[in-house]
Amino acid sequence: MSAVAVPDLATPRRAWAADLPVLAVAVVWGASYLAAKGITTAHTVIAVLVLRFAIVLPVLVATGWRRLRALTLPQWRGAGLLGLVLSGVFLLETYGVVHTSATNAGLIISLTMIFTPLAEAAVTRVRPSGGFVAAAGLSVAGVVLLTQGGGFTSPSTGDLLMLLAALARTAYVLAMARIKAVRGADSLSLTTVQLGSAVAVFAVLAAVPGTGASPWSAAADFGPREWAGLVFLSVFCTLFAFFVQMWSVRRTSPSRVSLLLGTEPLWAAAVGISLGGERLGVVGVAGAVLVLAGTAWGRRSVDRDRGGA
Repeated sequence: MSAVAVPDLATPRRAWAADLPVLAVAVVWGASYLAAKGITTAHTVIAVLVLRFAIVLPVLVATGWRRLRALTLPQWRGAGLLGLVLSGVFLLETYGVVHTSATNAGLIISLTMIFTPLAEAAVTRVRPSGGFVAAAGLSVAGVVLLTQGGGFTSPSTGDLLMLLAALARTAYVLAMARIKAVRGADSLSLTTVQLGSAVAVFAVLAAVPGTGASPWSAAADFGPREWAGLVFLSVFCTLFAFFVQMWSVRRTSPSRVSLLLGTEPLWAAAVGISLGGERLGVVGVAGAVLVLAGTAWGRRSVDRDRGGA
């Protein structure tokens, strides 16, 4: 494992130079929910996913071709398996955002930061701290209030799909940590194989009758606004975000990167309300505050527990 270069925090200009691109990733990820909602319908989910990742995949292959060829067969298998799980995450997220608000989508998916340590504790049989359990309870209570912004009714289909997406993200993170073959492998190569595997799943689903529009017909129906949204999702939310993460972890600490990326739900809410015209209501606002407070508290509890260990 290569050493991580940590900048001198006494030089604010250097720190901000490393932080701003990461913060930009959090912003575009937060905006991605509204962008996906703007160009996707229940009939075009799979088509949009094929187009989104097929655009960036050739760039990734061309950029990392030599390192891609250096992967061993077990690494190919491990990355391919992760890609299958990742395809499920994207399907749930995209279908979910079609059926709920961008604000709800961004806030509910942030529960991954709570679910992952809980699942890890269940696997390792290490009981989480009382502070973390309390933070998890606060987040769950927040989601209940968030999905009841218009009065206490059953959560929407989209809310439930986003909850499943958060659980699927948790499964993906655990699988990535437990598949020994991918440990220490080149990040760019692993990401390329995973996205290639996911695109293959989407392409197969798109060929099945009754699963919605084909990628080609969806692309033919796109106007300038839809193409702009697709390019934003492909170039900024996928390609730009991936390379910034690779760049940033070599110039700052992983904890600092995680903290900045953890602001994603804030930006999702800000973009959904300011640009999407979405409204939460008093109950929904209270729920959003609880979700954000719970995830922030939970992250600090995990960091504190690991530091103590």
